[in-house]
Amino acid sequence: MLRLKSYGRSDVGLKRSNNEDAFIIKPELALWALADGMGGAAAGEIASQIFVETALAVFAAKRGDSEEEIIKLIQKTFLEANAKILKHVQEQPAHKGMGCTAELLTFYGQNFLLGHVGDSRTYLLRQGKLKQLTKDHSLVQEQIDQGLLKPEEAKKHNLRHVIIRAVGVEDDLAIDLIKGRVFPDDIFIICSDGLSDLVEDKLIQDTLGHSLIGLEQKGEKLISLAKAAGGHDNITVILCQVEAAD
Repeated sequence: MLRLKSYGRSDVGLKRSNNEDAFIIKPELALWALADGMGGAAAGEIASQIFVETALAVFAAKRGDSEEEIIKLIQKTFLEANAKILKHVQEQPAHKGMGCTAELLTFYGQNFLLGHVGDSRTYLLRQGKLKQLTKDHSLVQEQIDQGLLKPEEAKKHNLRHVIIRAVGVEDDLAIDLIKGRVFPDDIFIICSDGLSDLVEDKLIQDTLGHSLIGLEQKGEKLISLAKAAGGHDNITVILCQVEAAD
């Protein structure tokens, strides 16, 4: 059985008056989830909260630990949250346009499964090397894929925050599912774009790979780096480290 240790914190940042991010860490349910709300006013906060509350309810009632059953739990979480947000907008038309990006990480056996929608990200640090597991569902990423933009150009593009897929926007929702094996000392990092927009991957890698500081200190350092770079958005970081496999 995997032994995992976790850290999570959400910071409003330096420019926003409210925090539209939400996250949940429930190791006893094998659940780590993050949502970044959009839609302005209080609507983004509501959307992200709906997602994490739905994740908690679905995983608290889970049955079975096979890969097929875990995939169904992830899909159920995203689809139920999608339907709840759409229903909320029907009942509250002033909140039209609300939705959220979302990440959901879980483990079974010696494996991980990840559900992803939007431009929040999940990375994996393994043997000192950082790998981005998710691909942004954004306009600039689509243009990168088509060869119209270079990655370095996308970082400063004025449309870089335009999302082409989010939870709670359309009736049909496509969910990216990523899976793989886990190994001792792996560190998963789930973050909102308030971190990934402002802190280079190399700096994230160096911070997570620092052998003299603990997991909480690494997380706090990442938030501090995002704020030092401007902190123009909410910043949420979840770290999950694999300690050992018995």
